[in-house]
Amino acid sequence: MTQIRVEDVCGMMDRWASPEWAASWDRIGLHAGRPDQPVEGVGVCLTVTAEVFRIAKTRNINLLVAHHPLIWDPLRALRMDAPAERLAVQLAAGGVSVFAAHTNLDVAPDGVNAALASRLGLERTTPLFPCEQAKRVKLVTFVPESHLQQIREAVCGAGGGVIGDYTSCTFSGPGIGTFLPGEESVPYSGLAGRVNEEPERRFEVVVRKALLPGVLSALFAVHPYEEPAYDVYPLEGADPQIGLGTVGNLPDPEEAAAFFDRVKRVLDAPAARAVVPDAAGRVRRVAVLGGSGGGEVARIPADVDAYVTGDLGYHDAMAARDRNLLVVDAGHHATEVPVLQEIARRIGAAFPALPVTVLSGADPFTVSPVPDA
Repeated sequence: MTQIRVEDVCGMMDRWASPEWAASWDRIGLHAGRPDQPVEGVGVCLTVTAEVFRIAKTRNINLLVAHHPLIWDPLRALRMDAPAERLAVQLAAGGVSVFAAHTNLDVAPDGVNAALASRLGLERTTPLFPCEQAKRVKLVTFVPESHLQQIREAVCGAGGGVIGDYTSCTFSGPGIGTFLPGEESVPYSGLAGRVNEEPERRFEVVVRKALLPGVLSALFAVHPYEEPAYDVYPLEGADPQIGLGTVGNLPDPEEAAAFFDRVKRVLDAPAARAVVPDAAGRVRRVAVLGGSGGGEVARIPADVDAYVTGDLGYHDAMAARDRNLLVVDAGHHATEVPVLQEIARRIGAAFPALPVTVLSGADPFTVSPVPDA
């Protein structure tokens, strides 16, 4: 059986949540360990803590896939009396690798916000804000008619040809290609020493830029030509399927108070708080932004009835009340935890023989009951 290595799991995560989609300030990728280290077990967590490390060692986990980066700023020392530095040393000494997918996972399809929206039962969802880093390209190549279907299947099977909810979106048209084979060439068709004209098909497909290397590999694997000709054209605008946050509809409208109570229940967020304007109506259209989205209140579209997020500040709460927007601050932890199951599911599907454990951890905030008067 082929040994699964750290770089294999990292590569699978990068194909889902491309590093190109991360914010410029973010620290994603492999933070500790070796890419070629064999993986014995994977732990999925929001934040790598001393407790997560302790559990990992007891369960034979030597790769932690985290949402929050282990190292935010360059380490200037490795002191054992500093908690963050001590943890980094312990991870390295204990042979535990750490990989982080942060803002790139926030915007990824089926990422942080899709998981949160699914937990709340939202339907007909779309990204809330576009991700400017999520670019697309148009791939064009030229193929003989006999291989058109084979190339279409290979390119689309590698992720090309996705437009919205449609897949296998391609175009082809007839034309004439010309070529003069070199002395050492072995052409698929035509004769050496002369300019040949061959009937071909121009094949076009839209590809996410992050998937282009894999799509090209799939193309080259089945293209019959010794030197396939292809062009890559950058497209204006961001990929509409990639974005920060999610907006969608509830199956049935809910009263504001009932919606707030349900959010607390389904997210297991007893410390959740809400801005409930006096004129709050029934809730049908909901926007979500897991983690720290309190500062985005001003950008929420006017047709949204409720906004579920974390880390809501005082002035943003006042702004939400002024614009009659119901905001539920369910907390940073509770709004990001749902994605852990999706991470574990994907790793398990890609590497069925690999043990994968979800280490949810605890919310750092504690709910204290109101004392009797």
